[in-house]
Formats: sequence, structure tokens, C-alpha cells
Amino acid sequence: MNDSTERTRWVAHVDLDAFFASCEQRDNPEYRGRPVVVGAQPGNRGVVAAASYEAREFGIRSAMPISDAYRRCPDAVYLRPNMEKYLDASREVFAVLSTVTPVVEKASIDEAYLDVSGLEKLIGSPARIGADIRSRVEARTALTVSVGIGPNRLIAKLGSESCKPDGLRVIEANAVLDFMAPMPIGNLRGLGKQTQKSFSRLGIHTVADLRVFPQQRLIDALGARAAESFRRQAFGTGSSDIVPQRGRKSISKETTFGNDVTDPDRLHDTLLGLSAGVARTARNEDLAGSVVTLKIRFTGFETYTRQKKLSAATNDEREILRTAWRLFLDSKLPKKPVRLIGVGISQWEKNSAIQSDLFDQPAEHEQDQKLLETIDDVAAKFGTGKLQIGMARKLRD
Repeated sequence: MNDSTERTRWVAHVDLDAFFASCEQRDNPEYRGRPVVVGAQPGNRGVVAAASYEAREFGIRSAMPISDAYRRCPDAVYLRPNMEKYLDASREVFAVLSTVTPVVEKASIDEAYLDVSGLEKLIGSPARIGADIRSRVEARTALTVSVGIGPNRLIAKLGSESCKPDGLRVIEANAVLDFMAPMPIGNLRGLGKQTQKSFSRLGIHTVADLRVFPQQRLIDALGARAAESFRRQAFGTGSSDIVPQRGRKSISKETTFGNDVTDPDRLHDTLLGLSAGVARTARNEDLAGSVVTLKIRFTGFETYTRQKKLSAATNDEREILRTAWRLFLDSKLPKKPVRLIGVGISQWEKNSAIQSDLFDQPAEHEQDQKLLETIDDVAAKFGTGKLQIGMARKLRD
């Protein structure tokens, strides 16, 4: 193998196909070949979390209101999410990926980037590497993945998207421009609805259109930074860095009410349950967050987010709840019925790294730690919600 081949960078993007729905079809043979929708139940508010490819034939997509999904396909199988099942399956998949290469970056519960540079010597060509990934995952988990392999993250991701479901696509560096040219402009990363409208007004509909569009006009329409970013993407330029420790960026939970809520007691109690779920997940992953985020959606889908930086990182639901509730009270939000409420934490510190700051009050914090561990043990054995810390409503303000 010559030196130029050895220096070739290859990035793989591995994406599980319709992950939640595929897990349900794997474990329930009677669902196979049928449209399966995971999310809220018909007749309730909420959205689609995942749709099988059979359901997608009816136009059902993730984040679609469940009422729209039911109107399109009332005969589909509608299931509530089983996150413990999906997390277990995800862990199995990532264990498999780590047998291919140690350089694996988790992008989400169902997708990852792998640095597969140099594996030609061990496994074979990039196409052989992709086929090996797919066969290992299916053999271990009975789930299918789509794999895109290219010279950087952008091309690998676009490659996996182009061959779903259960496909493999390798894009050589010298084929990148031809591969991308006919793509709809919406395939590029970071396009919001307003940017999409701006491209449409400018007559830019494909990547090829963007490449020949005058740069100054693009800057005038989008701003210098966005214009440069999209132009770089149009020519297939992207990072090839894979960061194994990157992991998740945040932990959040939210709920959509069956009927819009105005009662502050119910909002507070709902936030308590959500905060407990966020804190428990953080503790299980040995994480503590220093930013608390509140999400509120009102009647008419008017949505707000508010954040607060804490003086010290936490994975205690009491602190998360106190902060989220204070954000709710102090943020001058509209006095409207609430359709959805959620809470999250981010900006991680390892839990072990913050424990050294707590030794000035060992007895108090040891009691707190034992209490939280007991709650986590009960949740693990008997399910969530069986035991949680209370916070008196009269003290909440």
C-alpha cells in the first residue's frame, strides 16, 4: 500500500434505521411488515417519536402531531416509548462499534461517527469496512444500520442519509462534488426554516445552484458567517475530527398535557417529576450539569426557552426544580395556558470531580447522597415514580 493511500482519511457515519420502531418490530414479530408509530397515543396530545418505514409510506414522520399521524394511518400500531429497551439496544450497538475501531463518537442514541482510517490493512476497502460494520451490528442486535463513508463527517452523514434504510454508500474524495451537486439545498447542515426561505427567494434550490451563486449576494442575504459556512458545505468541505468523549450535550425531559394547564400546582408537580428523571439519568451517567434550561409551549405552539447558569454543577432534582421554577416565575412569560413543559441540564462536569468541594459538610452531603442513591435503587428495581423527593408547594416560591 503506497503512502498516499495510508494518509487517506475515512470517516463512517452509522445510523440505526427507524430505531425505536425497529426495536419494537424486532421484539414483537406480529408488528413486522406493519406501520409502527412510537410516541403519544391517539386521542392524546403529543408527537411521533419514531415511525417505521412502513408508516413513513403514509407520510408519517418524527415530530409530527400524533393526531396527524392517526389521520394518515389509523390502522398503524401505536406504542408508547420504552426508553429502557432502546437504551439497552443502543449500548449493544456501541459495544459492537467499539470492536471495529476505538475511535467512536456518539452523536445520539442511534447514530455515531467512526474514524476508520487505516482499517484497510485489517479489514479491507472502505466498502468492505462498511459491510463489516453492518453485519456485526445485525448479528449482535438483529437491527439494521445504514452506513455512509467519506473523507469527512459531512460527506459520511450525507452518505448514510442517501442509502437508508439498511444501506451502504462510500463516497471517494474525487466523487464528492458530483455526489453533492444534485442534492436539494435542504440537505445541508444548519438550515432553519427562515434560511430555507431565503435560499428559495434567491432561486437556490440545489447544491449546484449554491456553488455558482454570487458570493456577495449570498453574504448580503445571509450574513458573512452563514454564507461562508454554506458555501464550504456546498464544495464538500467538513471536519474529519472524531471525538470519542464528546457524548451527549444535554439531558432533558418534557411532557405535553392532554389539556392546556393553567394551575400552577400542576405545573410545579410536573416539573418535579421531570427534574427527577433528568437528575436520575445524570447520576446514572456520572454527570452533573451547570446550566438548567426550562422549556414552555403555550396554546398556539408559542414556545420559549429560558436558561440559568448555576454556581456549581448539580445532578440533584431539588436544585434543578428550584432553578426551573424560578425561571418560570421570573421570566415574564405570557400568562397563557401551558401546552408543554420541559426541563434539562447541560454543560457537564463529572460528578466525581465536584465531590471534593463538598467535604466541608460531610455529614449533610453524605445523607443527601444516600437518599439519592436509595431513590435510584428503587427506580431500577420497581420503575420510575415509585419514590421521589417531595418539595412542599408552600415553599416553592
